Amino acid sequence: MADQARISNLDAIESFRSALIVFSSKTRQSLEMTQDAVKKTRAWLQTEQPAFWSTQIRQRQKKLDQANAELMSARMSEFVEAPTVQQMAVRKAKAALEEAQAKLERTKAWARDYDRTVDPLARKLDALRDFVDNDLALATSYLVEIQQILQAYNEAPAPAAAPGQTTAAE
Repeated sequence: MADQARISNLDAIESFRSALIVFSSKTRQSLEMTQDAVKKTRAWLQTEQPAFWSTQIRQRQKKLDQANAELMSARMSEFVEAPTVQQMAVRKAKAALEEAQAKLERTKAWARDYDRTVDPLARKLDALRDFVDNDLALATSYLVEIQQILQAYNEAPAPAAAPGQTTAAE
């Protein structure tokens, strides 16, 4: 039986440590990008989209008012017998206005539900960030210690055989 283990290559540990550092770095970047996307989406839902759809409602209401005015004008005109074009324009403007109002309501509902829906998932991301920042950093430092211990073990002389014991070479 050998008195000392033979460790011939410490490069595998260094290789693993390097890969772990790269993995941690890429994971941190991905987590930051994801958290930024969550914040941007929240801002988009709570500020940009309601403002956009409110503006659309105002514009579409103006188009509906204009279409109604044209329909009234066509009905009063003695030259137009059936104002079907104007009626279709009114229906189209009404549908566009209703669409914008529905989208504003949906946007408000999504904004209300966003935190309730996304926060549990965001907390999981925070837990992953803690794991990467703490546990993987600790694992990396442990790998450095393991390398140092094994290097020192490799460099230490083999212990002398006790009297009465035979070595593997005998």
